[in-house]
Amino acid sequence: MAARIDLNWKGFFGSLALVLSIGLITATASSDAATNAQTQAGWQLLLRGETGLVVAMRHAIAPGTGDPANFKLGDCSTQRNLSAQGQTQAKKIGVEFRNRNIKVARVLSSQWCRCLETAKLINIGQVEPFPALNSFFSDSSKEARQTATLRKLIVDNRNTKGAVIMVTHQVNITAITDIVPQSGEAVILKSDRQGKIQIVGRIGGF
Repeated sequence: MAARIDLNWKGFFGSLALVLSIGLITATASSDAATNAQTQAGWQLLLRGETGLVVAMRHAIAPGTGDPANFKLGDCSTQRNLSAQGQTQAKKIGVEFRNRNIKVARVLSSQWCRCLETAKLINIGQVEPFPALNSFFSDSSKEARQTATLRKLIVDNRNTKGAVIMVTHQVNITAITDIVPQSGEAVILKSDRQGKIQIVGRIGGF
């Protein structure tokens, strides 16, 4: 009897593992499908050339979290930088923009090296360093002021023709949107007439 009970439990856990695995695969597939749908919708929005679109993009793949203790602005050797995979990802993003002939009004970037490199490698316009896009990961006291500056930029941009690209960091995008983007992913924003910032699309999957 004990042997039969033990075998039954083994069968139960084996079946449970199979069910969980199928559920995980299904959930992943659904998530990927949703991401693809959002990305296609985001590109369509940019293709239509609506005024006032701001593309808040997280820098491409740069392994690690935060920056080294000896971080110095302007000295890339002290910073977390793009990996070879990140450089390839940034170039791929640029190809997608150029192949679709997306009209770009400005390309703004954090002064962090990984953002500047991403912005240069996507190669869709002259890169303008913009301090309000700098990371405040290690100094949250800067969050409110920088986020307010970015919100004002988005509102002031409401009638601009061509997308404004902002290459920045996860924390900056999350502060405005509550979204935690993947490396190289972007959230498309626009201000309405009342000055309320809306999330109108996303592009990712690079």
